[in-house]
Amino acid sequence: MDPLKALADAERKPYWLDSPAKPEPLPRLLKDTTADLAVVGGGFSGLWAALMAKERDPSLDVVLLEGRGIGWAASGRNGGFAVASLTHGLANGLERWPEEITTLERLGRANLDEIGEAVRRYGIDCAYERTGELHVATEPWQLDEMRESVRAARELGLGYDVLDRDEVRAEVNSPTYVGGYWERDGCAMIDPARLAWGLRRACLELGVRVYEGTPVRHIRDSRATMDLVTPRGTVRAAKVALGTGVFQPLLRRLKHFLVPVYDYALMTEPLSEEQLASVGWRNRQGVGDSANQFHYYRLTADNRILWGGYDAVYYNGGRIRPEYEQRDETFAKLAEHFFTTFPQLDGVRFTHRWGGVIDTCSRFSAFYGHAHGGRLAYAVGYTGLGVAATRFGANVMLDLLAGEPTERTELRMVREKPIPFPPEPVRSAGIQMTRWSLARADLHEGRRNLWLRTLDRMGLGFDS
Repeated sequence: MDPLKALADAERKPYWLDSPAKPEPLPRLLKDTTADLAVVGGGFSGLWAALMAKERDPSLDVVLLEGRGIGWAASGRNGGFAVASLTHGLANGLERWPEEITTLERLGRANLDEIGEAVRRYGIDCAYERTGELHVATEPWQLDEMRESVRAARELGLGYDVLDRDEVRAEVNSPTYVGGYWERDGCAMIDPARLAWGLRRACLELGVRVYEGTPVRHIRDSRATMDLVTPRGTVRAAKVALGTGVFQPLLRRLKHFLVPVYDYALMTEPLSEEQLASVGWRNRQGVGDSANQFHYYRLTADNRILWGGYDAVYYNGGRIRPEYEQRDETFAKLAEHFFTTFPQLDGVRFTHRWGGVIDTCSRFSAFYGHAHGGRLAYAVGYTGLGVAATRFGANVMLDLLAGEPTERTELRMVREKPIPFPPEPVRSAGIQMTRWSLARADLHEGRRNLWLRTLDRMGLGFDS
């Protein structure tokens, strides 16, 4: 089918947020108030921070402030891959924190376990499935990197099942696959918007005061309290947890470490029984291919296919604009790649197309810190793998605000910051050079040019 015809009727909005389950918005803050803890941001970072603060101390007075609606940004627009890794994959963790990787893997899997337990405890209907993730190679050169990943995983006692061409195609049937491995326990599939809305409900049930449509304009340190100024009222809080992602940081130092990267996705119509049978996918794993410019894809509860990734787009100057959430060039490219991967699905149409902005940092995984004498904490920079890791980050923020050392806060990963990005216009030039170089590497059997090798030596990177 012509990819453009398959896209012709696709609505220009995130599939997950286009749901009858979407709750009515909560009221704005309309007057001054006080709180023991003020949480800024109604995505996963803020929701988990507010919920777990009340779990730790039910007497705590917690306020959550969200500028628009709960889960409207990255938390409601992603692929729904709740990945156990806290380090944006095992390879990145081994390269940056080899002496901590066993601990980091253990904490990441425990964090994912606890997400599943919270989903059950609070009765959150978010289609949670602990299916694992299938990593597929579509070119022979990618198999060498896969073998190294499997070797490292096995040394750590992790269960990675190696699959040859026929075995991987028996799991998910695509003529493009030449091999892969199945990470059985490291990923759960979820409906991310329903998870965010369920966490909102759980917060309210525990007594968190949640205000939507209430952007925090700035934060003042009045010594006695941290004052969060919104359009119609000020929250005077003893402590603040900052979970605003890539948006204009309320703590200025963060702007040096973050760049906004746009990621795009498509959603198909529900597959018929015959169409699904032609693909297989009986184990319903999330799937990711292994190029530098990679795709991620998964089944939904009603057997649609979400298909995203490949283009990670940085708009020069680091601008964030609503019009960037739609990029027809990328949608056409994604649709073409979809039918190359699944030619047996010729005739399937797409119902939704959308994009969203990701908080990317140079080490690919979140970083953490505090300010104002320990009264404000932040976790940011998840680089596209924050669905599960944001819960760990929320725990780190609460630990930092408590002021007591924990296993989490003693980690070098938590104590260190990434290398900052250079200022504009060097930042834009460097990122666009990196994007070009990554695309070239995919065309040349993964061979990295001098620019990429230099960034590797410096510990700098760009990813989504």
